[in-house]
Amino acid sequence: MRYQPIEAKPGRAKPAVKKVMTAQEAVSRFIHENTYLGMSVSAAPAALIWEIVRQKDRIKSLDLTITSQIGMSSVLIGTGLVRKLEMAYNWGGIEGEDKVFRRAAEKGIPRPIEIEEYSNFGMAMRWQAGALGIPYMPLKSMLGSDIPKYNPKIKVVDDPYTNRPVALVPACNPDVAIMHCARADEIGNVQALGLYGNSDTLARAARHVIVSVEEIVTQDEIRRFPNLTTIPYYYVDAIVHAPFGAHWRESTYYYHHDLAYGLDVYRQFGTQEGYEAWIDKYVLGTADWDDYCRLVGYDRLNRLRLSEQKYQKFGEVR
Repeated sequence: MRYQPIEAKPGRAKPAVKKVMTAQEAVSRFIHENTYLGMSVSAAPAALIWEIVRQKDRIKSLDLTITSQIGMSSVLIGTGLVRKLEMAYNWGGIEGEDKVFRRAAEKGIPRPIEIEEYSNFGMAMRWQAGALGIPYMPLKSMLGSDIPKYNPKIKVVDDPYTNRPVALVPACNPDVAIMHCARADEIGNVQALGLYGNSDTLARAARHVIVSVEEIVTQDEIRRFPNLTTIPYYYVDAIVHAPFGAHWRESTYYYHHDLAYGLDVYRQFGTQEGYEAWIDKYVLGTADWDDYCRLVGYDRLNRLRLSEQKYQKFGEVR
């Protein structure tokens, strides 16, 4: 049998060049109409979401893949940008019920939305399959539930080794992934501190990656803690400097979850009119993320920072 080498596909590694840009530049360059968008929730990329909404007339429509829907993605849903949502868990977390999502799913307000459901682990394994370049991933976590019953893309088959059932979930390769992390250098080496969920897996699965960060540090500083570089530069297309960029959610070591603000947001999200009034004031009524932060109040944001750092600071041992 003659040896036939496998033809190598062109790589997707990004160059080690300066990638720092504004949120407006990053969204304009990489997110377009009908983009298949992946989004992490730990921490929530609020600054990038807000900018997508500001450019909604150009973008028009998105398909969204996310592990957990915790209200931040409802900022996109309520504007009518989201045509399809692939997700697992849906709730506002500690803030409670997400009425924006329910209006879209149950009543088609502001537009009908297609829902494709998985478990949290199932969604994460879809990104893992995409990152590995394989067509699917086997798992057992959804067996015994009704999720495969209502999602024909989940295939329950007999494992050829044990003859026991496994569920196969299809690989997921978003066109663009957006996420918020702790810090990065200018060429895109990203470090996530504390909880970062599946951001690293999502970055490896997506074709393009935009990361907003609390701070931009030197490459020497990144090399001081190489084990914290969860997303190397060769996956990253754009770095956006966005202090407090996960508000009203939290960013570990930087600031606490703004629960009072989040509860008030959810109160306003209770009606479509309340949602639109909030969007008009806090998103469409602000020019950029700094403008939003000034509207919220840097005094308030700094109190959240002091609250978080009272008990934990990066590099400190107590």
